[in-house]
Amino acid sequence: MPEDAKFKCLRCGNEFQMPFDAEKEPQERACPKCKSNSVRRVKPAVQK
Repeated sequence: MPEDAKFKCLRCGNEFQMPFDAEKEPQERACPKCKSNSVRRVKPAVQK
């Protein structure tokens, strides 16, 4: 079941939430602001 994950557009810097399902990766995504497909998932910071 997909969960929401944070993504960031490498072109315009927009950060947004989208459904993410690790079993269906890789999946092409587009930035909702500039429509670029240079989008990467922002992984949560590891706490020590």
